[in-house]
Amino acid sequence: MTQDDLAERLGTSKASISRIEAGQQAYTQDFLEACADALRTDPASLLMRNPTDEEAVWSLWDKAKVGDRKMIENIVRSVIKTGT
Repeated sequence: MTQDDLAERLGTSKASISRIEAGQQAYTQDFLEACADALRTDPASLLMRNPTDEEAVWSLWDKAKVGDRKMIENIVRSVIKTGT
């Protein structure tokens, strides 16, 4: 989604979106929640995920088939529990 598209969905300007994205303008909790809704995600993901990191665990999770996710969860639990 472009900054223009997001700005239109949020009823703001592209310039404002650009400044917020660059860290040059503060955002409010209401803005963060509206932005998350517009991008079909949750506010926490907007703050902690790097959408350009295709090898990050959440990116791999997003690429996984729904049927494979339970197996992935079980593998992760096993690694955490046993350390291997």
